[in-house]
Amino acid sequence: MSEQRRGDGGHRGQGGQGGHRGPRQRSRTAPSARARRADVPRSTAHQVLRAVSQDGAYANLELPRALRRARLSGRDAAFATELTYGTLRMQGLYDAIIAEAAQRPVGRLDGGVLDVLRMGAHQVLGMRVPEHAAADQSVALARSAAGQGAAGLVNAVMRRIGERSREEWLDLVTPGEPVVERLAVSRSHPVWVVKALRQALLGHGAATKDDVDTVLEQLLEAHNVPAEVSLVARPGLAEVDELLEAGAQPGRWSPFAAELAGGDPGSIDAVRDGRAAVQDEGSQLLALALAAVPVDGRGVGAPERWLDLCAGPGGKAGLLAALALRHGADLVANEVSEHRTELVRQSLRAASEAAGAAGREIVVRQGDGREVGDEEPATYDRVLVDAPCTGLGALRRRPEARWRRQPGDLVGLGPLQRDLLASGIDATRPGGVIAYATCSPHLPETTFVVRDVLKKREDVEVLDARELLAGSATATLDGLGDGPHAQLWPHLHGTDGMFLALLRKKD
Repeated sequence: MSEQRRGDGGHRGQGGQGGHRGPRQRSRTAPSARARRADVPRSTAHQVLRAVSQDGAYANLELPRALRRARLSGRDAAFATELTYGTLRMQGLYDAIIAEAAQRPVGRLDGGVLDVLRMGAHQVLGMRVPEHAAADQSVALARSAAGQGAAGLVNAVMRRIGERSREEWLDLVTPGEPVVERLAVSRSHPVWVVKALRQALLGHGAATKDDVDTVLEQLLEAHNVPAEVSLVARPGLAEVDELLEAGAQPGRWSPFAAELAGGDPGSIDAVRDGRAAVQDEGSQLLALALAAVPVDGRGVGAPERWLDLCAGPGGKAGLLAALALRHGADLVANEVSEHRTELVRQSLRAASEAAGAAGREIVVRQGDGREVGDEEPATYDRVLVDAPCTGLGALRRRPEARWRRQPGDLVGLGPLQRDLLASGIDATRPGGVIAYATCSPHLPETTFVVRDVLKKREDVEVLDARELLAGSATATLDGLGDGPHAQLWPHLHGTDGMFLALLRKKD
């Protein structure tokens, strides 16, 4: 499909980053006289948005399938991808604009029509698509989704959206105070998430009371910039040079990382074979830090035993398996979900084959991590507790999570996180080490969990995670917080917001 047929003006900016659009071209065509169907890239994006908002799908899983079904590639696939992810990221801002333009709360709009309007707003205000093209295609989508009456509504709302620039809309719909509510609208995050991240910046020592609002805005902005694809060459199975030869660039922090600016990672042989994988550099550093901690009391020549307590879907487990082979250690990857256990098994297949050839053992099993400490007390030398969490540190990659997660989720997550950490400690032998990690900086999921668990124990000492995390990096890694725990940040390190606490089991 040509750029002219799609009518996107040949320019696509980042989500929420649209600027001056030049002379406005309002659509004067009656809805009945417009195209009867929207083009394939827009229809594909709308299908994904409906699956996310209506069926609870994950965009990072649903979009690749939708692109394959529609046989989209190249510029058309890139257009559909930006339209999908950009609309999801900026949904909060666009809902405020749509409510003003439609003169009704967005909750009163049909869900399919609302997704059409969100997409239309993103095209005009975030992608610099000419207003007439965005309106015509939005009307066609609305007609197919909800009928002719919806098409007329969409035509009117899109016309009103096009009457103002992005900056003018921001001035109109963004409250001046308080700052949390202002940033929630202008940077498109739920208010509770903004509050939680503000508290996290203060609690982890990443901001002071004087500069926290400025730093908070930087963090929220970082969530709205698409993250590049990070790859890991699993040591002993693949080399970074193999990824670089496939078009990637060297990573920033991890010795095994590479960054892929575009294209399908699955087209790279090492990724397809499981010798390399998609994995954020922050996630890589956590596994490297755990592998680097000296363990005490292990007999000379006795192989170490490692445990990934919550291994699904297998990213960290894949790197740990490769590192275990380098250390001459065995690894158990435990996961409670049957589906995710199978994903772990697939992720570790190449490492498992290498382990068998080397006389080592990599075991993938299904089980409740909360029970491992009782079933296998004082068994493992290194234990990773990568606990289920809200994922507030990975909003760049999973933009729908900011709208899907609710404060009440912590009611179930908090006890689970504490139970898993306690079980991991129990499963660790004296002298061994435990890494507690989350992909969230939220204090009730990070420092509060560690504090609450350790209050009840006298057999654990806290290590300085900052030193070990920085020591695993290939460049100077600052800004990890006041310690002893370490916190990575998207706006500082370009990684997901990973938290790490390192603990040693005492006699």
